[in-house]
Order: sequence, then C-alpha cells, then structure tokens
Amino acid sequence: MPVADSTGRRLLALLAQRQVSSRLPALVAGVVRDGELAWTGAYGDAGEDDPADVQYRIGSITKTFTAVLVLQLVRDGRLDLDQPASEVLGDVGYAERSLRQLLGHGSGMQSEPSGSWWERSAGVSWDQLVARNDGTGGVFQPGQQFHYSNLGYALLGEVVARVLEQSWADAVEARILDPLGLARTSYLPRGRAAQGWSVDPYAGTLTPEPATDTGAMAPAGQLWSTVRDLARYAAFLVAGHPDVLDRSWLELASHPQVGDRHAALEFGHGLGFQLMRGGSGMLVGHTGSMPGFLAACLVDRDRRTGAVLVSNATSGLPPGVLARDLLEELERLESTLPEPWRPTSAVPDVVADVLGVWHWGNTAYVASLDRGDLVMSHDGLVVLRFEIRDDRIVGRVGYHAGETLHVVHRDDGSVSHLECATFVYTRTPYDPDAPIPGGAPGVS
Repeated sequence: MPVADSTGRRLLALLAQRQVSSRLPALVAGVVRDGELAWTGAYGDAGEDDPADVQYRIGSITKTFTAVLVLQLVRDGRLDLDQPASEVLGDVGYAERSLRQLLGHGSGMQSEPSGSWWERSAGVSWDQLVARNDGTGGVFQPGQQFHYSNLGYALLGEVVARVLEQSWADAVEARILDPLGLARTSYLPRGRAAQGWSVDPYAGTLTPEPATDTGAMAPAGQLWSTVRDLARYAAFLVAGHPDVLDRSWLELASHPQVGDRHAALEFGHGLGFQLMRGGSGMLVGHTGSMPGFLAACLVDRDRRTGAVLVSNATSGLPPGVLARDLLEELERLESTLPEPWRPTSAVPDVVADVLGVWHWGNTAYVASLDRGDLVMSHDGLVVLRFEIRDDRIVGRVGYHAGETLHVVHRDDGSVSHLECATFVYTRTPYDPDAPIPGGAPGVS
C-alpha cells in the first residue's frame, strides 16, 4: 500500500535537505513496506522520466550478493563456514582464513589490495591479484577484531566461482538476479545509467568519475542497480525467497560476528551484512560507495520495512544515516501494523502440560503459546522464546537459545518440572521434590 501524500511529502523533504546540504547532483530513494515499494522520490538532476529505473553503482552492497552465494553453498553442503578458503583456493595469500572470518571482516587481513586504488583503476585478473597480495600485509591476528577488508571479498568471490565452476558474475545472475526478478541490476551499466561525479569541495564543479570493470575485485563492489530493483532486493532481505535463501538463513547471516569497540558498538557485522542500531532495534543490509556513487539498502525485519537510496557523488553523504532517517520518519508518520492475533487451532502435545505459571527459584514466569512458539514471560515481557520442533522444544530467543527444554514427568505421568541446561522450572517456588534449585540443601 502506498504511503499517504503527506508522508510522501515529508520523506521527500528529507531527501531535499540531504541533497542540498551534501551537494549531490542527484539523490533517489524508496521505502519498502510489506514486500512492496510504498514510496519513491528524487531530488536534484535525477531525470524526470522514472528516476527509480535509472542505474547507479551500488558499491559494497555488492558484498551482500557475494555473501548470499556463499550461504547458498553452505546450505547445500558444498562449503562450511569454518573451513579455510585454502581448501578451495589452494596456497594463496590470506586463504588460511575461514569463510566466516572473511564474511564478517574478522580475518585481520589488509583492507585494500596492493597496487593503485582498485576502485578507480582498470581491474586485474585473479592471478595478478594473488601475485600482488601474498598474505604478508595482515594487520591483526585472525579473529581478533573487526577490520573491514575489500580484499577478503575477492577471495570469497573466487571461492564461489571455483565451487560452481562459473564466473562470479554468472553465478550472481543465475542464482540471485533471475530468481528475484532484478532485471535492472547488472555487472556493467546497461540501459539508462547515471554518470558518477566528483564534486569540487570549493567551486562546486563536477568532474566525471570512471565506470571501471574491477576484475577480480568485482565481488567487493562492482554491481549497478536501480532504486526499484534495490527495493525488490530489500523485500527479499526482509522475508527471504524460496529460490534464493529462506528467512532462517538471512537471520543466521544477521547474527553479529564482530563489532568495533571504538564505535561503542554503534554498528556490527554479520555474515556479509552490516548491522546498524535503529528502527525497532537493529537494521540489516549494507551501504555502498564507489568513485562517483553512494548507496544504501537497509531493512527492519520486525517492522517489515526497508529503505534504499542511490546518489551520483563520490562523497558527502552518509547513506546509512539517511536510510535510517527515512525508516524512522515512515514509522513516525505511519506506524507499522502488527501481524494480527489469531487463535490457536491446536495445542501441540509436547507443550499441552507446559502452559501456565512456572518458577525458577522464586521468580515467576508465564508459559504461553504465541504464533506457534512457546514463550515465557516475566512481568509481562517475553524473555524466552522456544520453537516447537515435532517432539522437541528448542530455544530461539533469550538465554536458552539453541538449548532444548525438557519436560520431566513423574512416575504417574504428571509433569514434575521443566529443565533446560541445569535451569529447573517448577510449579511452586523452590519445590522440594525437584532437583536443584528446588532440592537445594537447606530448602524444606
């Protein structure tokens, strides 16, 4: 459903303010809600004929496409996140790093490849890239801390190409672009495309930036796209797609792998995805920059919304901040409608005798069903959430995430207590007939 006209005006005002203050030749953006492009706007010299269909370079948003390819291969059992890249690439620089470390920028390797600035230079082949980067330029121990590495994504792209026995670009097209219908996303500009500009900081004049083919570095930042295609991609990042990755894999990729203490954990990085504080709690996606271009694609899964934007300037705009501002303004003016409550059609046998009040020591929790999950609430707030998997109850959110909640029965078949990783929950505080804490010494 499109936004109201008044909301659209406020969103456009945000674009206008940023276009002027950042001195951007053009700025185009869109917001996504419930899987649909709900609004799009443009300011500056973006063209009058459907600016949302003009291609811009999206820079490091490309990395999320590379990450999706890697995760597909992990899902299919052809790769393992903790295997070193050397198992596929052989003995080349930095390949002893694990795929997880490369995806999350925790590899400790250098940020940029040796040689001239790759983003503004003609691309080199894989063999040339390997010859220039022998692994001696690492700056931290693997796994020590966050350190963004464009070079790491060149390795990931080559891993994908070798496992699939096709080029990285062909893999992106066949396994992501085609299934999602991203017909206006491409390796090189195709059709209507913006010129990238460098804006002189004093005179305000424009210098054209080159539209390079980055060769072996392409998996780090090569792709071109449009606001309309990025909106479709944002909808995928919210809900998943059966022919690409389902939501469970996207949620796995959104678990923080590394953060930066110097940024006070304002942001983090998952498996190929940037994590930013904002919205309902955390925004997921990526920002992008290449000479002449800036972009962002961020989603708020809990609110089922997303913001995308592109601009044709080398610098001046913090694209992630503007994307976050667009999402905040959308929520302020048109709050997300929660998914409707629906009555439970059938209570799973495994939790039939679990519902109601339980105590951990003397702390009371209420166990109830919520959208197919078992949840435990304290003082009205859900603090534990469990997924019901046939005859198992497995933690999804909270301290017991990943752990199995066991329902312990007495000899007569009635439920004695619940137990999860030594935590014992009883119907009454400190039940003396239950194990510790109920049966703790001195408790009668």
